Amino acid sequence: MKSRLHRVGWVMLAGLVLHIGAARPTAASKPPGFEVWAIDQGVNAGTLYIYAGDDMDQHADQAIPEVIDFNSTVTPLCVAQTGTAPIRAHMLGLNSIHTHAILSYVATGHVVFFDTATRQPLTCIDVGAQAHAAFASPDDRYVFVANQNGKLFQRITTDYGTNTFVLDNAATLNLATCTTPAGVPCESPGIRPDNAPICPAIDGTSRLVFVTLRGGGMLVLDGTTTPMRIVAEYDVAHVNPNGGCVGFESHGRMYINSGGGTAANPTEEDIYSFALDGYPTTGFNPPNTPAPNVLVNQDGDSHGGVGVLKRHGKYLWVADRFDNEVVVIDTEQDVVVNTFSLLSQHSPDPTPDLMDISPDGKFVYAALRGPCPVTGNALSVNNAVGATPGVGVIKVQAGGFTGQVVAVAPISNPSAPSVCATVGGTPTLTERADIHTLKVVIK
Repeated sequence: MKSRLHRVGWVMLAGLVLHIGAARPTAASKPPGFEVWAIDQGVNAGTLYIYAGDDMDQHADQAIPEVIDFNSTVTPLCVAQTGTAPIRAHMLGLNSIHTHAILSYVATGHVVFFDTATRQPLTCIDVGAQAHAAFASPDDRYVFVANQNGKLFQRITTDYGTNTFVLDNAATLNLATCTTPAGVPCESPGIRPDNAPICPAIDGTSRLVFVTLRGGGMLVLDGTTTPMRIVAEYDVAHVNPNGGCVGFESHGRMYINSGGGTAANPTEEDIYSFALDGYPTTGFNPPNTPAPNVLVNQDGDSHGGVGVLKRHGKYLWVADRFDNEVVVIDTEQDVVVNTFSLLSQHSPDPTPDLMDISPDGKFVYAALRGPCPVTGNALSVNNAVGATPGVGVIKVQAGGFTGQVVAVAPISNPSAPSVCATVGGTPTLTERADIHTLKVVIK
């Protein structure tokens, strides 16, 4: 039970949906080998845990990961290349063929590119105030960066073949000072009151980029122009505050979420879909066009999710870290069809965050938060406080209609007893592990 007014009852929607990320390599008749990369954001530059895919089934509780301390690998590189040290490894992305990983640091502005085969960091770029999320376009030309407190939306030009990564300052859109094509300030009370960007969701053409915003509302950009150009705008009455990192494309629609986790808005559970054929290749749309289809609007805290294949359709799972549940959306019909609990003998309070799926579609892996979460927790409800930090393993059942937790791979970062200021009641704790992001890396 969470000390956050936790409810075990039926709740539609669950944690925010996993970013669509890069297109996956096509599976042959035999699923490819893979690894699960999970990151503890708890201390300074963070720690990477790499699990062999063969170990991550019902026996994940016995899996022994490869452990890489970013304080000894990433920090020296960033200091050498930018003059500053990275803090709080927050979001992990991949390029389309999984040769490179992209890690963003939310307490600083660092974006780090890795070679996934060698695990070595290659390039560190400091974009400014806060790199909340950095995700690759499906065509591998760009990485789009949500510079949260800098209120900048930025673009890095990428060449993975030559390991060349360059911040394109001319492409930057200043979300605090820009004006929309309709002549409306991008940031304005009652319209879009706080334009700190949270996550980019990129469509399959690599052109449309949906930018979620902390204060509510949303902007849709043409990410290929210089500077990036607004093609659609939404106000806070149409997209609620605490825009999330759901960014899943299916059947001609983009799925986007809003969540909770702030003092002003501790619990929020929204999922929207937007028809992709409603955005122009030239010009721009009137405000709030095309209108979103509101699939979920209720209490909770969505922050991660994943697409689960089902014959010729697709299910979208969205995990709720407040209520420990997953909402299931049939994206072919564009409706919510199920909700199931993640409470089990393996964890009384898993608090799922970002998720990803095995290449064969049989298991979904969820980042499970710790007892002292360093991001996204509202002290009044403790929405992001979890009891079992690590990687949750969820067996996909009924073709993706439902699932069941079958194991937890535990991750621990013990410390001397100290007060956790990010949790309501400021308890004294000895566990500092806080798993926020993970990715399945196909080898």
